[in-house]
Amino acid sequence: MRIRIVDAFTDRPFAGNPAGVVLLDSDGFPEDAWLRGVATEVNHPETAFAHPLPPGSDADWALRWFTPATEVDMCGHATLATAHVLHTTGTATGTVRFTARCGILVTTAHEDGTITLDFPTAPLTPTAVPDGVDRALGATPRSAHDTGPHIGDLLLELADEATVRSLTPDIAALGRHSRRGIIATAPAEDPARGYDYVSRCFFPNVGVDEDSVTGSAHTALAPFWSARLGRDELTGCQASARGGLVRTATRGDRTLLTGSAVTVIDGELLA
Repeated sequence: MRIRIVDAFTDRPFAGNPAGVVLLDSDGFPEDAWLRGVATEVNHPETAFAHPLPPGSDADWALRWFTPATEVDMCGHATLATAHVLHTTGTATGTVRFTARCGILVTTAHEDGTITLDFPTAPLTPTAVPDGVDRALGATPRSAHDTGPHIGDLLLELADEATVRSLTPDIAALGRHSRRGIIATAPAEDPARGYDYVSRCFFPNVGVDEDSVTGSAHTALAPFWSARLGRDELTGCQASARGGLVRTATRGDRTLLTGSAVTVIDGELLA
């Protein structure tokens, strides 16, 4: 079967967040051990596996995501990568519906090559800043929010963009403060640069020390910054080494994430 490596939330190779994509011909998923083995072999933050569903189903494709360490409930960049493969190979056009552990996810391709993901908005709950998280992160948060069951992160608001960019956290220590990891964020220093807020994401509990561009985190970042900035449509910059931009739009209990993707490897999976 074919396996692709796709860089998501970028319009150029070797940027954004890489994901493996495997489109299955079967009407079900192989054993979990095989899925985990492929994800470990690919060794990118996520590998997506999808198989078509019969006509009349609630969705068009079933979708699962695995890090090198575990299966996750929600992944934005690997969903974008999967939709990109479906459209660039002519397997699908227009809108594609996926069923996943977090519910029905809808993706829509646009003429300019971008793809919009329709994801559930993360339910943000203010919480006390945990003892020790400032030492683990290397900065003192202004506020903390729980992001709900599907994401499982602790969102920490920091003082400014420079603080977010300069973080050198104790990755192992961060893992003690949330189920998946930490989202560190701050307002953009200069919105004229093309983005409204910055973030970095550290996910030690799923085997990803720092994620390059995290679509699922933006389902929490979008409502968080929309409430503060007074606008429903924003652009987030994830300030990782590879970096990437995510256009966000809050629509009540749904968040729209828009970005580009580039296929960098198209190969044959022999195992």
